[in-house]
Amino acid sequence: MRTLAAPSASGFPPLFIPGRPAPQDLLEKMATKVAVVTGSNKGIGFAIVRALCKQFQGDVYVTARDVGRGQEAVKSLESEGLKPMFHQLDINDLNSIITAAAYFKEKYGGVDVLVNNAGIAFKVADTTPFAVQAEVTLKTNFFSTRDMLTHFLPIIKAGGRVVNISSMAGFRTLNQCSAALQQRFRSEDITEDELVGLMQQFVDKTKKDEHKQDGWPETAYGVSKTGLTTLSMILARRLSKERPNDGILLNPCCPGWVRTDMAGPKAPKSPDEGAITPVYLALLPPGATEPHGKLVSEKQVQAW
Repeated sequence: MRTLAAPSASGFPPLFIPGRPAPQDLLEKMATKVAVVTGSNKGIGFAIVRALCKQFQGDVYVTARDVGRGQEAVKSLESEGLKPMFHQLDINDLNSIITAAAYFKEKYGGVDVLVNNAGIAFKVADTTPFAVQAEVTLKTNFFSTRDMLTHFLPIIKAGGRVVNISSMAGFRTLNQCSAALQQRFRSEDITEDELVGLMQQFVDKTKKDEHKQDGWPETAYGVSKTGLTTLSMILARRLSKERPNDGILLNPCCPGWVRTDMAGPKAPKSPDEGAITPVYLALLPPGATEPHGKLVSEKQVQAW
């Protein structure tokens, strides 16, 4: 019977106790695979669910803040002959995250595929003060997505796939940062705590209008995605170190410029086209060892 190593301080506890057979009910739960996509009642997330329903051998969950909208999305996909499921999940609500993680651990013994898609962006013409844009954008795109990863990574099953929807805007923003910031974001020894501190520093500096003089560019969305890509790389390194035999692959990716409520009607890609790279990463075959901790766009690893 397969066992995992004893728990470490990593926050990635074993699902089984070494030397003791796994309970039959747990084995039965783990036999059913499950994919979870955040913010998936519309846009790219909805298209990812659609593709996974067609290609993933297991249950696929639409999640959304609003139960009504989530259930409408499910009905829409059911009208196409697909069979998604629904669970309420608001990534800006820590209790919602904890409740959802407990549900998937209890029902399935964990999660096989997690796609962190939920995100926001202010329109270019939005007159909301930049400091407010920075706080709101980083709250969802970085801090709340980090909360998702904190609570869901420990229940990702062996062979699992984690995909964080980032953006090449994060790479372009990185190149606009000061040399000192670029060095830290690209460093392989940057810690999660250091990264969190840098993201909070950006938010705090915008409130004093001091972000530019401290080496930050004028883009809240770009900084949030720089942070998410860097966080993905940190967590991938941690998984490799602390769960080396579990074969979990975690990657940030850019879906491209997609016609959604967020990106607008002029974007060249349809949501289904935007879903291609995230779904490719979500369905990397068993035994694959790469990509892992890499920024991926158009199914190709990108420089960072």
